[in-house]
Amino acid sequence: MCFVISAQSYNSITLGSSLIAGDISSPWVSPSKDFAFGFQKIESGSFLLAIWFNRIPERTITWSANRDIPVPRGSKIELTASSLILTDPSGREVWRAKLLAGSSRVTLSSAAMLDTGNFVLMDRASAVLWQSFDEPTDTLLPTQTLKQGNRLIASFSSKNYSSGRFSFNLAYNGKLALYTTDFPLFNTLNTIYETFDDQGFGNLVVFDQSGSLYLADSNGGVLVDIFPDEISHEQSLYQRVILEYDGVLRHYVYSKSASRYGGWSIKSFTPDNICTAVIQQTGSGVCGFNSYCKLGDDSRPHCICPPGYAPLDPNNEMSGCYQNFPPQSCKEGSQDKNQYDFKVLQDVDWPLSDYEHYQNVPIEWCRHFCLTDCFCAVAIYRNGGDCWKKKVPLSNGKNDTSVDRIAFIKIRI
Repeated sequence: MCFVISAQSYNSITLGSSLIAGDISSPWVSPSKDFAFGFQKIESGSFLLAIWFNRIPERTITWSANRDIPVPRGSKIELTASSLILTDPSGREVWRAKLLAGSSRVTLSSAAMLDTGNFVLMDRASAVLWQSFDEPTDTLLPTQTLKQGNRLIASFSSKNYSSGRFSFNLAYNGKLALYTTDFPLFNTLNTIYETFDDQGFGNLVVFDQSGSLYLADSNGGVLVDIFPDEISHEQSLYQRVILEYDGVLRHYVYSKSASRYGGWSIKSFTPDNICTAVIQQTGSGVCGFNSYCKLGDDSRPHCICPPGYAPLDPNNEMSGCYQNFPPQSCKEGSQDKNQYDFKVLQDVDWPLSDYEHYQNVPIEWCRHFCLTDCFCAVAIYRNGGDCWKKKVPLSNGKNDTSVDRIAFIKIRI
């Protein structure tokens, strides 16, 4: 369904206009210069075709066309009569905007970067044929909606913008939930870790200008307040809702006043504790395999390697950990067990990683039978006599007072 943009609300980008990745030419900006559209260089040295907040030092990205296929220097975005097309330096097409069904009967005439953060393609009558708001990546901006069948997919990490392991999804049946994905098949949903009880049929997720995020029915009525608190003086703030790489949906605000630049601050987030919210039957959980998740004083999850384990990727704490010592021998007659002992962690567990469970046993029995079992990497003991033996890779690791268990981590002496 097309809608028409008022000519007074945008600066027209004409057919044939183009931008080159790595060129010194300016991006296409909104009338207020709050938002810009163009190429942004990322840590790998490649470029994303993106939209970002243009007036703040962080140049925070809100949308990208090619998050999973970054392009090299010299790539080109061009507005043609058929579409907006991204090509690499060899001329190979990397991405193109998919115009609304039936648009073949009309002629693409211009484009615009709007003050809302929405980039639009229009015909001669200023009717919108495509808009970035209809194809969100991980972020929603005020006035933006999420339709049935659409989703936000978190980035892989804080510095890797490619599609990651978490999804905020409004299904065609109207159900809204946060999911883990079957990464790297990020379009396949795995486990629900938070649902939003809609008490009816959800039609649209709305992020309004006052800062409220809610699920609406087909008549616009509010079914679920996700972030209900409205913001006073919203015109003085930049806002965004983002599903971040750690699986948490957060509402950020940023003062527009130059005298009050202080970076983005969190206004609301869900779930309250991502470390205890996620339990996957398959997959690593919030953190990578063999690590455990602990909520910090900043209310962010931190992924920690247990004693004797080291991070797979020191630059990405969510990558998981590996055993940093030779495994215990299982050969018959081996005295290898004498070279191993335990480090003890309180309130730590890896649910669903166990292969044996004993009841009504003393703690020393649990400890001994893990130490003499070459398959046992960790023993978990709960007061009352429950003992679990676990083998690697360990999954769903978490450290929280609600766990109330003792973890014996086997290490080489």
